[in-house]
Amino acid sequence: MNAKAGALPDINVDEFRKVVRSRRSIRRFKDEPIPQEILNDCLELATLAPNSSNLQPWEFFVVKTPELKAKLADACLGQNAAKTAPLLIAIVARPDTWRDHARLALEEWPETKMPSIVDKYYRKIAPIHYNQGPFGVFGAAKKAIGLVAGLSRPVPRGPYSVNEMKIWATKSTALAAENLMLALRAHGYDSCPMEGFDECRVKKLLKLPRKGLVTMVLAAGKRAEDGVYNQQYRFDQSRFVHYL
Repeated sequence: MNAKAGALPDINVDEFRKVVRSRRSIRRFKDEPIPQEILNDCLELATLAPNSSNLQPWEFFVVKTPELKAKLADACLGQNAAKTAPLLIAIVARPDTWRDHARLALEEWPETKMPSIVDKYYRKIAPIHYNQGPFGVFGAAKKAIGLVAGLSRPVPRGPYSVNEMKIWATKSTALAAENLMLALRAHGYDSCPMEGFDECRVKKLLKLPRKGLVTMVLAAGKRAEDGVYNQQYRFDQSRFVHYL
């Protein structure tokens, strides 16, 4: 183990299991606010999620103002979760911030000496890897080169287009969203990730960045007694888990 990382803390897997198993998509919430210090901690834990190249392609727009929250709930198709939650969080993927974040990765490196491989990656490799160029011409060229090079050796396959960059950002943002939901549950609060919303209206209402992608709108708060609609179940693991 890397000595710089320090000793690992003791982990109680039973407590973690309780957090995961008790997390449910809550459809009705109590009229009880989440304390700001708890919300801050949950958002910090969200941003500790693993993400591609540590470029952190996400943003969180926390809506607490009653009037704005009511309008956002309407844009979420009037779902009970959206209408009853004390706050709503628009979780937005940012496929367009990689360049600024590559620069920040160099400026905010936390150790005294930066490894040359890190410096090279953010200064030279990332600008080539993620840049799609005007009208996607760089991406198309990289894809052609990758197809030829890939005939003889393993090569990274993309992102090769603006759409693939959207997928790239959304994958990391979804990991952060899961961290946020588990953090809320660990603090005794609950959430409901909603995909049912009018993205155009949400972006206009919250004045979101033009290239931002609303991955989900998260309702958060204390679950009401009738907040869980059905018993939880999952299909048999044999359908999904494959040992090779």
